[in-house]
Amino acid sequence: METREHVSWRMSRIRGKDTKPELTVRRLAYAMGYRYRLHCKEVKGKPDLVFKGRRKAIFVHGCFWHSHESADCRIAHIPKSNSEFWRSKLDRNKSRDEMVQRALTDAGWTSLVIWECQLKNLETLAVAVRAFLDSPDQ
Repeated sequence: METREHVSWRMSRIRGKDTKPELTVRRLAYAMGYRYRLHCKEVKGKPDLVFKGRRKAIFVHGCFWHSHESADCRIAHIPKSNSEFWRSKLDRNKSRDEMVQRALTDAGWTSLVIWECQLKNLETLAVAVRAFLDSPDQ
């Protein structure tokens, strides 16, 4: 069985920025000709990609960490060990995500959440990103 110190050390290695899914979306948006800012502190929730002139933001969510609720997603699950801790933690993450989305909408921003499992089909993702960024403000 792992010690608390080892688990803590392992968890500290999980990055919040520059993750592989985030880098994939950044490369995709850049290749499509869109320019953005990263983790802009002035925008609620520090979105992964911020398009200030368009007042649009993209969040790249890991399916596990943000509790993706899709029948097609096989990544999101509650671990069997210490499940009460994980359920509580993941529920807090989900609540925070919803609060950030509401705050951005109230501030006049439009946001798009891209889930980690959506990166399997980059052509479909590119269509969705282009539609989101080229759509007129609502």
